[in-house]
Amino acid sequence: MSETKTNKKSRTGTVVSNKMEKSIVVRVERTVKHQFYGKYVKKSVKYLADDPENTCNIGDIVNIEECRPLSKKKRWRLREIIRQAVV
Repeated sequence: MSETKTNKKSRTGTVVSNKMEKSIVVRVERTVKHQFYGKYVKKSVKYLADDPENTCNIGDIVNIEECRPLSKKKRWRLREIIRQAVV
């Protein structure tokens, strides 16, 4: 049997909020070279992701993948928790 390859995007980031029911906010950071000065600058984007079991805590490093629209802003789903935050 051959596995079917999914063409879904995935991102790795840090959970910054888990106050919603079955939802988390994940901040994904990337470094970009400044066009004029040449210095590397951090840029970040926040994604709303689905967490059906409410397993994530603030500070966890997680992997999310895109999915069908689940609500007005939620288009990502939690794939796995890479590292738990130290409480």
